[in-house]
Amino acid sequence: GNQPLVMAGCLDIDASVKAARFVRFCDAFNIPLLTMVDVPGFLPGTDQEHNGIIRNGAKLLYAYAEATVPKVTVITRKAYGGAYDVMSSKHLKGDFNYAWPTSEIAVMGAKGAVEIIFRGKNVEQETKNYEERFANPMVAAQRGFVDDIITPSSTRARIANDFDILRTKVDERPSRKHGNIPL
Repeated sequence: GNQPLVMAGCLDIDASVKAARFVRFCDAFNIPLLTMVDVPGFLPGTDQEHNGIIRNGAKLLYAYAEATVPKVTVITRKAYGGAYDVMSSKHLKGDFNYAWPTSEIAVMGAKGAVEIIFRGKNVEQETKNYEERFANPMVAAQRGFVDDIITPSSTRARIANDFDILRTKVDERPSRKHGNIPL
């Protein structure tokens, strides 16, 4: 999936396709999925757009949505926009979704949001206000997008307990031959 040390963790076409293949492989062999999220978004640019970032990003979204294995997600730092959604978010039927206290779950980063909302006026102060109000996992937790805010030191035990609980998970799906993956 995403690697924060490469392109700041942005998802591009290649990362989306690679992650989608991995998720589908795990699902095919009944291997539980642990997703550690630090993703500032999809890589912007006309090259990505012309080569199909929307279609290829949708493959990752579809792979997580269709996966029936246990899915545990931990947001460690940034989780912005559509890239957050495709990384096994609660919206894609993640079984357990957690966030660390320092994580940020939002449509976009504070500076970009403030520049759009306030049209470049008093950006520094408004960015600080925005960060205090929204650049934390509390709003997402209040809305049910994460199950709990956990400390990094308790993460391992929590994940192990969750996978133990999910060991007998059975996901009932409507009978059909197969889905319609975005090809």
